[in-house]
Amino acid sequence: MPDPLRLDPVQETLLLTLYARALDSTAPAPILGDTRSAALAARIAEDTGYDFAKLKLKPSLVTSTALRARKLDDVVRRFVAAHPDAVVVDLGCGLDTRWSRCAPPDGVAWYDVDFPEVLDLRQRYLPDPAHPVAADVTEPGWVRTLPDDRPAVIVADGLLPFLPGDSFRTMVRRLTDRLRSGELALNGYTRFAAWAMKYHPAIKALGIGAAQGFDDPHEPERWDAGLTLTEEQLLTRAPEVAAFPQPVRALTRLVARSTALSRQGARILRYRF
Repeated sequence: MPDPLRLDPVQETLLLTLYARALDSTAPAPILGDTRSAALAARIAEDTGYDFAKLKLKPSLVTSTALRARKLDDVVRRFVAAHPDAVVVDLGCGLDTRWSRCAPPDGVAWYDVDFPEVLDLRQRYLPDPAHPVAADVTEPGWVRTLPDDRPAVIVADGLLPFLPGDSFRTMVRRLTDRLRSGELALNGYTRFAAWAMKYHPAIKALGIGAAQGFDDPHEPERWDAGLTLTEEQLLTRAPEVAAFPQPVRALTRLVARSTALSRQGARILRYRF
């Protein structure tokens, strides 16, 4: 008998992004090429009976998920290459295979942060040398588990719109208070994008609503977290768009002509602290 997954709707979003990466890996021209995610999704479906097909992922979500993961991987790789003793903090890690994709040097201390139920699932299906931190990221105490004497890169992939109120900025302040210096990288949802996300068929299938976002990429500089914007990547203009399937490629290139419209899609924001 399959052993059903026991995740709440927010936690279940990890299966949505896992499946998106899995589907990308089987595309004729993969963006991320994460074959480990494809094998992982197949194993979970076999063990638990989970029907990934019910998520009804559209090509646009598959490509945007894969592309933002690739760009955030690039941030991590550059940072650990420059700081081989760095700390990596992967917030809301879910079942992401980022550690294996980035293959950090031995001196890097990698911390995977997510709910206890998620990390139990991760230990079952995706054991790796990272340090698991079982916590609700909106709670204050867990940041004390992180080393405070080494440069750090903090990654938040898809986390922002699922945290209520001002909890994301509060969490960022706690992290930058704890960590000596480094970078924060996230995919930055605008307020409209966060609002509209809850109407996406794949999100509606999980029965959850999205929460917050921000329009001005400089807004986090006003969070009293010591952040300075160093890069805004509008992913509609990324060279990898050439590998998108049609008609997603044509529509993305049309949107890319407008900065305002491009910001409503996927963008990667990078800050120094």
